[in-house]
Amino acid sequence: MSSNALSARGPVSEQDAKRALRIVFLTVFLDMAGFSIIFPLYPSMLTYYLHEQGSVGLLGGIVHALEAFSAYIGANAENGLVVLFGGFLGSMYALLQFVCAPVMGSLSDRYGRRPILLFSIGGLALSYLLWVFAGDFGVLILARFIGGLMSGNISTASAVIADVTPDERRSRGMAVLGLAVGLGFMLGPALGGIMSVFDLTHYWPRLAQYGVNPYSMAALTAFLLTGANWVSVLTSLRETRRVGAPVAPAARRPVNPLALLQTEGYPGVSLTNLIYFVFLLAFSGMEFSLTFLATDRFGYGPKQITIMFLFIGVVLAFMQGSYVRTRSGVIGPRRMGFHGLLLGIPALAVVGYAPNVWVFFAGLFIMAIGSAQVRPCLSALVSLYTPEQEQGRILGIFRSLESLARAIGPLVACVLYWRLGASLAYYVAAAVMTIPVLLARSLPEPNGALARESA
Repeated sequence: MSSNALSARGPVSEQDAKRALRIVFLTVFLDMAGFSIIFPLYPSMLTYYLHEQGSVGLLGGIVHALEAFSAYIGANAENGLVVLFGGFLGSMYALLQFVCAPVMGSLSDRYGRRPILLFSIGGLALSYLLWVFAGDFGVLILARFIGGLMSGNISTASAVIADVTPDERRSRGMAVLGLAVGLGFMLGPALGGIMSVFDLTHYWPRLAQYGVNPYSMAALTAFLLTGANWVSVLTSLRETRRVGAPVAPAARRPVNPLALLQTEGYPGVSLTNLIYFVFLLAFSGMEFSLTFLATDRFGYGPKQITIMFLFIGVVLAFMQGSYVRTRSGVIGPRRMGFHGLLLGIPALAVVGYAPNVWVFFAGLFIMAIGSAQVRPCLSALVSLYTPEQEQGRILGIFRSLESLARAIGPLVACVLYWRLGASLAYYVAAAVMTIPVLLARSLPEPNGALARESA
Protein backbone atom coordinates (compact mmCIF):
# COMPACT_ATOMS: atom_id res chain seq x y z
CA MET A 1 0.00 0.00 0.00
CA SER A 2 1.25 3.48 -0.85
CA SER A 3 2.64 5.58 1.97
CA ASN A 4 0.25 8.39 1.10
CA ALA A 5 -2.82 6.21 1.53
CA LEU A 6 -5.71 7.56 3.54
CA SER A 7 -5.69 7.04 7.27
CA ALA A 8 -7.77 4.34 8.84
CA ARG A 9 -8.99 6.81 11.49
CA GLY A 10 -12.20 8.07 10.01
CA PRO A 11 -13.90 9.50 6.95
CA VAL A 12 -12.16 11.09 4.02
CA SER A 13 -11.74 14.86 4.29
CA GLU A 14 -13.81 16.99 1.96
CA GLN A 15 -10.63 18.35 0.34
CA ASP A 16 -9.29 14.82 -0.35
CA ALA A 17 -12.68 13.75 -1.70
CA LYS A 18 -12.88 16.71 -4.09
CA ARG A 19 -9.33 16.13 -5.31
CA ALA A 20 -10.03 12.44 -5.94
CA LEU A 21 -13.27 13.21 -7.78
CA ARG A 22 -11.49 15.72 -10.01
CA ILE A 23 -8.79 13.18 -10.90
CA VAL A 24 -11.34 10.42 -11.52
CA PHE A 25 -13.32 12.77 -13.75
CA LEU A 26 -10.22 13.63 -15.77
CA THR A 27 -9.11 9.97 -15.87
CA VAL A 28 -12.42 8.64 -17.20
CA PHE A 29 -12.91 11.61 -19.53
CA LEU A 30 -9.51 11.15 -21.18
CA ASP A 31 -9.96 7.37 -21.27
CA MET A 32 -13.31 7.62 -23.04
CA ALA A 33 -12.03 10.24 -25.47
CA GLY A 34 -9.09 8.01 -26.37
CA PHE A 35 -11.30 4.92 -26.62
CA SER A 36 -13.97 6.49 -28.84
CA ILE A 37 -11.58 8.31 -31.17
CA ILE A 38 -11.65 5.26 -33.46
CA PHE A 39 -15.44 5.18 -33.91
CA PRO A 40 -15.80 7.41 -37.03
CA LEU A 41 -12.83 5.67 -38.68
CA TYR A 42 -14.30 2.15 -38.99
CA PRO A 43 -15.69 2.48 -42.55
CA SER A 44 -12.53 3.91 -44.09
CA MET A 45 -10.30 1.58 -42.05
CA LEU A 46 -11.99 -1.46 -43.57
CA THR A 47 -11.49 -0.02 -47.06
CA TYR A 48 -7.84 0.76 -46.30
CA TYR A 49 -6.91 -2.68 -44.98
CA LEU A 50 -8.78 -4.47 -47.77
CA HIS A 51 -6.92 -2.35 -50.32
CA GLU A 52 -3.54 -2.97 -48.65
CA GLN A 53 -3.89 -6.66 -47.82
CA GLY A 54 -6.87 -7.97 -49.78
CA SER A 55 -9.31 -10.61 -48.55
CA VAL A 56 -6.66 -13.02 -47.31
CA GLY A 57 -5.27 -14.15 -43.98
CA LEU A 58 -6.82 -12.93 -40.73
CA LEU A 59 -8.60 -9.99 -42.37
CA GLY A 60 -10.00 -12.23 -45.12
CA GLY A 61 -11.36 -14.75 -42.64
CA ILE A 62 -13.09 -12.02 -40.62
CA VAL A 63 -14.52 -10.35 -43.73
CA HIS A 64 -15.89 -13.62 -45.15
CA ALA A 65 -17.56 -14.45 -41.82
CA LEU A 66 -19.09 -10.96 -41.61
CA GLU A 67 -20.32 -11.16 -45.22
CA ALA A 68 -22.04 -14.47 -44.47
CA PHE A 69 -23.69 -13.03 -41.35
CA SER A 70 -24.70 -9.89 -43.26
CA ALA A 71 -26.36 -11.97 -45.95
CA TYR A 72 -28.14 -14.09 -43.34
CA ILE A 73 -29.75 -11.14 -41.57
CA GLY A 74 -30.58 -9.39 -44.84
CA ALA A 75 -28.40 -6.34 -44.22
CA ASN A 76 -28.03 -3.62 -46.81
CA ALA A 77 -25.28 -4.75 -49.17
CA GLU A 78 -23.67 -1.29 -49.26
CA ASN A 79 -23.20 -0.68 -45.55
CA GLY A 80 -23.91 -4.01 -43.86
CA LEU A 81 -20.29 -5.20 -43.97
CA VAL A 82 -18.95 -1.84 -42.78
CA VAL A 83 -21.39 -1.75 -39.85
CA LEU A 84 -20.58 -5.31 -38.83
CA PHE A 85 -16.83 -4.65 -39.12
CA GLY A 86 -17.16 -1.82 -36.60
CA GLY A 87 -19.39 -4.03 -34.47
CA PHE A 88 -16.78 -6.81 -34.54
CA LEU A 89 -13.95 -4.57 -33.31
CA GLY A 90 -16.20 -3.00 -30.70
CA SER A 91 -17.53 -6.37 -29.50
CA MET A 92 -14.04 -7.84 -29.22
CA TYR A 93 -13.00 -4.89 -27.06
CA ALA A 94 -16.16 -5.13 -24.92
CA LEU A 95 -15.78 -8.89 -24.36
CA LEU A 96 -12.24 -8.35 -23.08
CA GLN A 97 -13.61 -5.65 -20.76
CA PHE A 98 -16.17 -8.19 -19.51
CA VAL A 99 -13.38 -10.57 -18.51
CA CYS A 100 -10.95 -8.00 -17.13
CA ALA A 101 -13.08 -5.40 -15.29
CA PRO A 102 -13.68 -7.59 -12.20
CA VAL A 103 -10.03 -8.66 -12.27
CA MET A 104 -8.86 -5.04 -12.22
CA GLY A 105 -11.38 -4.16 -9.53
CA SER A 106 -10.36 -7.11 -7.37
CA LEU A 107 -6.66 -6.27 -7.75
CA SER A 108 -7.43 -2.71 -6.64
CA ASP A 109 -9.09 -4.10 -3.49
CA ARG A 110 -5.87 -5.89 -2.63
CA TYR A 111 -3.11 -3.58 -3.88
CA GLY A 112 -4.80 -0.18 -3.93
CA ARG A 113 -6.59 1.95 -6.52
CA ARG A 114 -3.66 4.12 -7.60
CA PRO A 115 -1.20 1.39 -8.73
CA ILE A 116 -3.91 -0.46 -10.66
CA LEU A 117 -4.99 2.74 -12.41
CA LEU A 118 -1.37 3.47 -13.34
CA PHE A 119 -0.89 -0.08 -14.64
CA SER A 120 -4.08 -0.15 -16.72
CA ILE A 121 -3.68 3.35 -18.14
CA GLY A 122 -0.07 2.51 -19.05
CA GLY A 123 -1.33 -0.59 -20.87
CA LEU A 124 -3.87 1.50 -22.77
CA ALA A 125 -1.09 3.89 -23.81
CA LEU A 126 0.88 0.90 -25.13
CA SER A 127 -2.13 -0.25 -27.17
CA TYR A 128 -2.48 3.18 -28.79
CA LEU A 129 1.24 3.30 -29.52
CA LEU A 130 0.92 -0.04 -31.34
CA TRP A 131 -2.00 1.40 -33.31
CA VAL A 132 0.27 4.22 -34.50
CA PHE A 133 2.35 1.56 -36.31
CA ALA A 134 -0.55 -0.71 -37.32
CA GLY A 135 0.03 -0.77 -41.07
CA ASP A 136 -0.75 -4.49 -40.85
CA PHE A 137 -4.25 -5.57 -39.80
CA GLY A 138 -2.81 -8.11 -37.34
CA VAL A 139 -1.04 -5.31 -35.45
CA LEU A 140 -4.35 -3.43 -35.22
CA ILE A 141 -6.03 -6.51 -33.72
CA LEU A 142 -3.15 -6.90 -31.25
CA ALA A 143 -3.48 -3.23 -30.26
CA ARG A 144 -7.23 -3.56 -29.68
CA PHE A 145 -6.66 -6.80 -27.77
CA ILE A 146 -4.20 -5.17 -25.36
CA GLY A 147 -6.50 -2.16 -25.04
CA GLY A 148 -9.43 -4.41 -24.15
CA LEU A 149 -7.38 -6.23 -21.51
CA MET A 150 -6.39 -2.93 -19.90
CA SER A 151 -9.76 -1.19 -20.21
CA GLY A 152 -11.20 -2.45 -16.94
CA ASN A 153 -9.90 0.65 -15.16
CA ILE A 154 -13.36 2.22 -15.04
CA SER A 155 -14.22 -0.31 -12.32
CA THR A 156 -11.24 0.95 -10.30
CA ALA A 157 -12.34 4.55 -10.92
CA SER A 158 -15.79 3.61 -9.61
CA ALA A 159 -14.16 2.13 -6.51
CA VAL A 160 -12.28 5.40 -5.93
CA ILE A 161 -15.63 7.21 -5.91
CA ALA A 162 -17.02 4.64 -3.46
CA ASP A 163 -13.96 5.20 -1.23
CA VAL A 164 -14.35 8.98 -0.98
CA THR A 165 -18.12 9.57 -0.97
CA PRO A 166 -20.48 8.95 1.97
CA ASP A 167 -23.52 6.77 1.33
CA GLU A 168 -25.94 9.66 0.97
CA ARG A 169 -23.80 11.23 -1.80
CA ARG A 170 -22.86 8.05 -3.66
CA SER A 171 -25.23 8.71 -6.61
CA ARG A 172 -23.86 12.23 -6.89
CA GLY A 173 -20.31 10.86 -7.05
CA MET A 174 -21.24 8.26 -9.66
CA ALA A 175 -22.88 11.02 -11.70
CA VAL A 176 -19.43 12.63 -11.97
CA LEU A 177 -18.20 9.43 -13.60
CA GLY A 178 -21.21 9.35 -15.91
CA LEU A 179 -20.62 12.97 -16.89
CA ALA A 180 -16.99 12.17 -17.72
CA VAL A 181 -18.07 9.21 -19.89
CA GLY A 182 -20.59 11.35 -21.76
CA LEU A 183 -18.19 14.22 -22.42
CA GLY A 184 -15.41 11.81 -23.41
CA PHE A 185 -17.69 10.13 -25.93
CA MET A 186 -18.55 13.56 -27.34
CA LEU A 187 -14.91 14.64 -27.74
CA GLY A 188 -13.43 11.34 -28.95
CA PRO A 189 -15.32 10.85 -32.24
CA ALA A 190 -14.90 14.54 -33.06
CA LEU A 191 -11.13 14.26 -32.57
CA GLY A 192 -11.07 11.07 -34.64
CA GLY A 193 -12.81 12.79 -37.53
CA ILE A 194 -10.50 15.80 -37.38
CA MET A 195 -7.28 13.80 -37.04
CA SER A 196 -8.20 11.50 -39.92
CA VAL A 197 -7.65 14.47 -42.22
CA PHE A 198 -3.94 14.43 -41.38
CA ASP A 199 -2.29 11.46 -43.10
CA LEU A 200 1.32 11.38 -41.89
CA THR A 201 2.34 9.17 -44.81
CA HIS A 202 1.22 11.91 -47.18
CA TYR A 203 3.78 14.32 -45.70
CA TRP A 204 6.49 11.73 -44.95
CA PRO A 205 5.97 8.69 -47.24
CA ARG A 206 8.97 6.81 -45.81
CA LEU A 207 7.10 6.40 -42.51
CA ALA A 208 4.91 3.77 -44.17
CA GLN A 209 7.72 1.22 -43.95
CA TYR A 210 7.42 1.42 -40.16
CA GLY A 211 3.70 0.71 -40.22
CA VAL A 212 2.57 4.34 -40.02
CA ASN A 213 -0.79 4.59 -41.78
CA PRO A 214 -3.54 7.13 -42.55
CA TYR A 215 -4.98 6.67 -39.03
CA SER A 216 -1.73 7.07 -37.13
CA MET A 217 -2.47 10.70 -36.29
CA ALA A 218 -5.70 9.70 -34.56
CA ALA A 219 -3.81 6.90 -32.77
CA LEU A 220 -1.07 9.32 -31.74
CA THR A 221 -3.69 11.69 -30.33
CA ALA A 222 -5.20 8.84 -28.28
CA PHE A 223 -1.70 7.94 -27.06
CA LEU A 224 -0.99 11.53 -25.98
CA LEU A 225 -4.35 11.80 -24.18
CA THR A 226 -3.67 8.55 -22.35
CA GLY A 227 -0.13 9.62 -21.52
CA ALA A 228 -1.45 12.86 -20.02
CA ASN A 229 -3.93 10.75 -18.06
CA TRP A 230 -1.13 8.56 -16.65
CA VAL A 231 0.92 11.59 -15.58
CA SER A 232 -2.15 13.13 -13.95
CA VAL A 233 -2.81 10.02 -11.85
CA LEU A 234 0.89 9.66 -10.98
CA THR A 235 1.29 13.23 -9.78
CA SER A 236 -2.12 14.12 -8.36
CA LEU A 237 -4.05 11.07 -7.13
CA ARG A 238 -3.51 9.94 -3.55
CA GLU A 239 -4.36 6.35 -2.66
CA THR A 240 -8.01 6.29 -1.56
CA ARG A 241 -8.25 2.79 -0.12
CA ARG A 242 -7.87 3.05 3.65
CA VAL A 243 -4.75 1.79 5.41
CA GLY A 244 -5.69 -1.39 7.23
CA ALA A 245 -8.98 -1.81 5.35
CA PRO A 246 -10.03 -5.49 5.22
CA VAL A 247 -9.41 -7.47 2.04
CA ALA A 248 -11.94 -10.10 1.00
CA PRO A 249 -10.53 -13.59 0.32
CA ALA A 250 -11.87 -13.48 -3.26
CA ALA A 251 -9.54 -10.57 -4.00
CA ARG A 252 -6.60 -12.93 -3.49
CA ARG A 253 -7.64 -14.98 -6.53
CA PRO A 254 -8.52 -12.38 -9.17
CA VAL A 255 -7.49 -14.44 -12.19
CA ASN A 256 -10.64 -16.58 -12.21
CA PRO A 257 -13.43 -14.52 -13.80
CA LEU A 258 -16.07 -17.16 -13.02
CA ALA A 259 -15.26 -17.05 -9.30
CA LEU A 260 -15.52 -13.26 -9.39
CA LEU A 261 -19.17 -13.48 -10.48
CA GLN A 262 -20.23 -14.92 -7.10
CA THR A 263 -22.27 -12.07 -5.58
CA GLU A 264 -25.09 -14.02 -3.90
CA GLY A 265 -23.88 -13.05 -0.43
CA TYR A 266 -24.86 -9.40 -0.90
CA PRO A 267 -28.62 -8.77 -1.11
CA GLY A 268 -29.50 -6.52 -4.00
CA VAL A 269 -26.22 -6.80 -5.93
CA SER A 270 -27.18 -9.70 -8.21
CA LEU A 271 -30.61 -8.21 -8.90
CA THR A 272 -29.14 -4.79 -9.70
CA ASN A 273 -26.60 -6.41 -12.02
CA LEU A 274 -29.38 -8.27 -13.85
CA ILE A 275 -31.46 -5.10 -14.17
CA TYR A 276 -28.54 -3.14 -15.58
CA PHE A 277 -27.58 -5.94 -17.98
CA VAL A 278 -31.07 -6.26 -19.48
CA PHE A 279 -31.46 -2.47 -19.65
CA LEU A 280 -28.15 -2.07 -21.50
CA LEU A 281 -28.85 -5.04 -23.76
CA ALA A 282 -31.89 -3.21 -25.11
CA PHE A 283 -30.51 0.31 -24.86
CA SER A 284 -27.06 -0.25 -26.37
CA GLY A 285 -28.48 -2.24 -29.27
CA MET A 286 -30.93 0.48 -30.21
CA GLU A 287 -28.29 3.16 -29.62
CA PHE A 288 -26.07 1.30 -32.09
CA SER A 289 -28.83 1.17 -34.70
CA LEU A 290 -29.74 4.88 -34.44
CA THR A 291 -27.38 5.61 -37.31
CA PHE A 292 -29.24 3.18 -39.61
CA LEU A 293 -32.61 4.59 -38.60
CA ALA A 294 -31.59 8.21 -39.14
CA THR A 295 -30.06 7.36 -42.52
CA ASP A 296 -32.90 5.19 -43.78
CA ARG A 297 -35.82 7.29 -42.52
CA PHE A 298 -34.53 10.86 -42.70
CA GLY A 299 -31.64 10.65 -45.17
CA TYR A 300 -29.06 11.75 -42.61
CA GLY A 301 -25.42 12.03 -43.62
CA PRO A 302 -22.31 12.14 -41.42
CA LYS A 303 -22.84 15.79 -40.43
CA GLN A 304 -26.44 15.27 -39.27
CA ILE A 305 -25.53 12.05 -37.45
CA THR A 306 -22.75 13.89 -35.60
CA ILE A 307 -25.26 16.54 -34.54
CA MET A 308 -27.66 13.81 -33.40
CA PHE A 309 -25.10 12.18 -31.11
CA LEU A 310 -23.90 15.58 -29.92
CA PHE A 311 -27.51 16.37 -28.92
CA ILE A 312 -27.73 13.12 -26.94
CA GLY A 313 -24.37 13.81 -25.29
CA VAL A 314 -25.32 17.35 -24.27
CA VAL A 315 -28.60 16.18 -22.70
CA LEU A 316 -26.80 13.36 -20.86
CA ALA A 317 -24.08 15.68 -19.60
CA PHE A 318 -26.56 18.35 -18.49
CA MET A 319 -28.79 15.84 -16.65
CA GLN A 320 -25.92 14.12 -14.86
CA GLY A 321 -24.11 17.36 -14.10
CA SER A 322 -27.18 19.10 -12.71
CA TYR A 323 -30.31 17.08 -11.90
CA VAL A 324 -28.71 13.77 -10.84
CA ARG A 325 -25.93 15.44 -8.84
CA THR A 326 -28.28 17.77 -6.99
CA ARG A 327 -31.40 15.64 -6.54
CA SER A 328 -30.17 12.06 -6.17
CA GLY A 329 -29.48 12.55 -2.46
CA VAL A 330 -33.06 13.72 -1.92
CA ILE A 331 -34.87 11.26 -4.17
CA GLY A 332 -32.52 8.34 -3.50
CA PRO A 333 -30.73 6.14 -6.05
CA ARG A 334 -33.38 3.40 -5.91
CA ARG A 335 -36.29 5.70 -6.85
CA MET A 336 -34.31 7.82 -9.32
CA GLY A 337 -32.96 4.72 -11.05
CA PHE A 338 -36.50 3.35 -11.33
CA HIS A 339 -37.68 6.62 -12.88
CA GLY A 340 -34.91 6.41 -15.47
CA LEU A 341 -35.74 2.80 -16.36
CA LEU A 342 -39.41 3.72 -16.71
CA LEU A 343 -38.61 6.49 -19.19
CA GLY A 344 -36.79 3.98 -21.41
CA ILE A 345 -40.07 2.35 -22.47
CA PRO A 346 -41.76 5.40 -24.09
CA ALA A 347 -38.39 6.68 -25.33
CA LEU A 348 -37.70 3.61 -27.48
CA ALA A 349 -41.32 3.42 -28.65
CA VAL A 350 -41.32 7.08 -29.72
CA VAL A 351 -38.00 6.74 -31.58
CA GLY A 352 -39.30 3.66 -33.39
CA TYR A 353 -42.54 5.40 -34.35
CA ALA A 354 -41.09 8.85 -35.21
CA PRO A 355 -42.73 9.99 -38.49
CA ASN A 356 -40.63 13.17 -38.58
CA VAL A 357 -37.46 14.68 -37.17
CA TRP A 358 -39.22 16.54 -34.36
CA VAL A 359 -40.78 13.40 -32.92
CA PHE A 360 -37.49 11.57 -33.44
CA PHE A 361 -35.54 14.12 -31.39
CA ALA A 362 -38.27 14.13 -28.74
CA GLY A 363 -37.70 10.38 -28.34
CA LEU A 364 -33.92 10.90 -28.18
CA PHE A 365 -34.45 13.55 -25.51
CA ILE A 366 -36.50 11.19 -23.33
CA MET A 367 -33.98 8.40 -23.94
CA ALA A 368 -31.08 10.58 -22.80
CA ILE A 369 -32.93 11.79 -19.69
CA GLY A 370 -33.72 8.21 -18.66
CA SER A 371 -30.23 6.89 -19.33
CA ALA A 372 -28.66 9.78 -17.40
CA GLN A 373 -30.49 8.58 -14.27
CA VAL A 374 -30.06 4.83 -14.68
CA ARG A 375 -26.27 4.54 -14.95
CA PRO A 376 -25.11 6.55 -11.89
CA CYS A 377 -28.00 5.42 -9.68
CA LEU A 378 -27.57 1.70 -10.31
CA SER A 379 -23.80 2.11 -9.87
CA ALA A 380 -24.47 3.77 -6.53
CA LEU A 381 -26.86 1.00 -5.48
CA VAL A 382 -24.31 -1.72 -6.20
CA SER A 383 -21.74 0.19 -4.17
CA LEU A 384 -24.15 0.70 -1.26
CA TYR A 385 -25.09 -2.98 -1.22
CA THR A 386 -21.39 -3.98 -1.06
CA PRO A 387 -19.05 -4.01 1.97
CA GLU A 388 -15.91 -1.89 1.87
CA GLN A 389 -13.46 -4.74 1.28
CA GLU A 390 -15.10 -5.76 -2.01
CA GLN A 391 -15.96 -2.43 -3.63
CA GLY A 392 -13.46 -2.87 -6.46
CA ARG A 393 -14.41 -6.46 -7.27
CA ILE A 394 -18.19 -6.01 -7.17
CA LEU A 395 -18.11 -2.72 -9.09
CA GLY A 396 -15.83 -4.50 -11.56
CA ILE A 397 -18.47 -7.19 -12.07
CA PHE A 398 -21.08 -4.47 -12.58
CA ARG A 399 -18.92 -2.78 -15.24
CA SER A 400 -18.05 -6.10 -16.86
CA LEU A 401 -21.72 -6.94 -17.34
CA GLU A 402 -22.11 -3.54 -18.98
CA SER A 403 -19.35 -4.54 -21.39
CA LEU A 404 -20.99 -7.90 -22.10
CA ALA A 405 -24.28 -6.17 -22.87
CA ARG A 406 -22.48 -3.75 -25.20
CA ALA A 407 -20.86 -6.72 -26.97
CA ILE A 408 -24.13 -8.61 -27.50
CA GLY A 409 -26.62 -5.75 -27.88
CA PRO A 410 -25.41 -4.36 -31.24
CA LEU A 411 -25.40 -7.83 -32.85
CA VAL A 412 -28.94 -8.52 -31.62
CA ALA A 413 -29.98 -5.06 -32.81
CA CYS A 414 -28.61 -5.75 -36.31
CA VAL A 415 -30.65 -8.94 -36.56
CA LEU A 416 -33.85 -7.25 -35.31
CA TYR A 417 -33.38 -4.15 -37.44
CA TRP A 418 -32.82 -5.89 -40.75
CA ARG A 419 -35.17 -8.82 -40.09
CA LEU A 420 -38.14 -6.97 -38.59
CA GLY A 421 -37.68 -3.39 -39.77
CA ALA A 422 -36.82 -0.28 -37.79
CA SER A 423 -40.14 0.41 -36.06
CA LEU A 424 -40.80 -3.15 -34.93
CA ALA A 425 -37.21 -3.53 -33.70
CA TYR A 426 -37.62 -0.51 -31.42
CA TYR A 427 -41.02 -1.72 -30.21
CA VAL A 428 -39.44 -5.05 -29.26
CA ALA A 429 -36.69 -3.18 -27.37
CA ALA A 430 -39.35 -1.12 -25.56
CA ALA A 431 -41.11 -4.34 -24.55
CA VAL A 432 -37.83 -5.80 -23.28
CA MET A 433 -37.33 -2.64 -21.22
CA THR A 434 -40.38 -3.55 -19.12
CA ILE A 435 -38.37 -6.43 -17.62
CA PRO A 436 -35.84 -4.27 -15.71
CA VAL A 437 -38.68 -1.92 -14.72
CA LEU A 438 -40.60 -4.77 -13.08
CA LEU A 439 -37.46 -6.21 -11.49
CA ALA A 440 -36.50 -2.82 -10.06
CA ARG A 441 -39.64 -2.80 -7.92
CA SER A 442 -38.12 -5.65 -5.89
CA LEU A 443 -34.83 -3.91 -5.11
CA PRO A 444 -34.20 -3.59 -1.35
CA GLU A 445 -33.52 -0.22 0.18
CA PRO A 446 -29.73 0.32 0.35
CA ASN A 447 -28.17 0.28 3.78
CA GLY A 448 -24.52 0.64 2.87
CA ALA A 449 -23.42 2.18 6.15
CA LEU A 450 -24.66 -0.76 8.21
CA ALA A 451 -23.11 -3.20 5.76
CA ARG A 452 -19.76 -1.55 6.27
CA GLU A 453 -20.06 -1.50 10.05
CA SER A 454 -20.84 -5.20 10.19
CA ALA A 455 -18.09 -6.19 7.72
